[in-house]
Amino acid sequence: MTQPPLTLYLAAPRGFCAGVDRAIKIVEMALQKWGAPVYVRHEIVHNKFVVDALRDQGAVFVEELDECPGDRPVIFSAHGVPKAVPAEAARREMVYVDATCPLVSKVHIEAERHHENGLQIVMIGHAGHPETIGTMGQLPAGEVLLVETEADVATLEVRDPDRLAFVTQTTLSVDDTKGIVATLQDRFPAIIGPHKEDICYATTNRQAAVKAMAGRIDAMLVVGAPNSSNSRRLVEVAANNGCSYAQLVQRATDIDWRALEGISAIGITAGASAPEVLVNEVIDALRARYDVTVEEVETAQENVEFKVPRVLREPA
Repeated sequence: MTQPPLTLYLAAPRGFCAGVDRAIKIVEMALQKWGAPVYVRHEIVHNKFVVDALRDQGAVFVEELDECPGDRPVIFSAHGVPKAVPAEAARREMVYVDATCPLVSKVHIEAERHHENGLQIVMIGHAGHPETIGTMGQLPAGEVLLVETEADVATLEVRDPDRLAFVTQTTLSVDDTKGIVATLQDRFPAIIGPHKEDICYATTNRQAAVKAMAGRIDAMLVVGAPNSSNSRRLVEVAANNGCSYAQLVQRATDIDWRALEGISAIGITAGASAPEVLVNEVIDALRARYDVTVEEVETAQENVEFKVPRVLREPA
């Protein structure tokens, strides 16, 4: 039986970013250096496939430091942690490695610098996300105020409207964040922003690639985890830019084939914590049902690389 034709637009860049790649390497190198088990506070990155693979190698994932024994190494996830966490690890004389993405650490440093200058911080982010918790936890309670929407800005109660700065979570929607920033600047004209945008290069690039293909496809599949902020934003960006159907899938088995009936063009991208093997799995599933022609949509090239901490590069 002849398979129906399907044009598959493949986003480039997609998948792993430098911060995710570094975080995974940190866990693998820690296991090589110290042996199993190595404890990891929170999922090292938001992807079940990656977490399960590291668990099989001997990583033990926990939510809080008090679940870790004092005599085994612990790694802090790529999302960053409140200052109280490494302070407690040091108090317990634990061996710990910080896998926080350097671009998240940059936001932490910005917030601290503004605090030292006597400014109160407004953070644009998602409540409950580990990156938001980690950034807000760099400063004393009340020094960082969280807003998620433009409506939140209207009800924001600040200490001094002339002594404010803002930072953002690194994985937000570029378009949504612009609107919130504009609302903040309208209400608080003196507010100080980052020297360079906090939303990271990988988030920005992946959203740009989705925008470039959204108007010419019938459906978009975003490979990523439901707790991955940057992956969920890719679904929203596709929907907001003319794509009539966008679905987040962790694996090929999650694809809703009935929703794809009658399509002739589909886009595929992957969140920054989704490995390429899962993208290939989705492509193979489409090839099993369609006569697929692949076209890559490249909007940027990435050559960023972050070094792992020195402690992992030194002999045991």
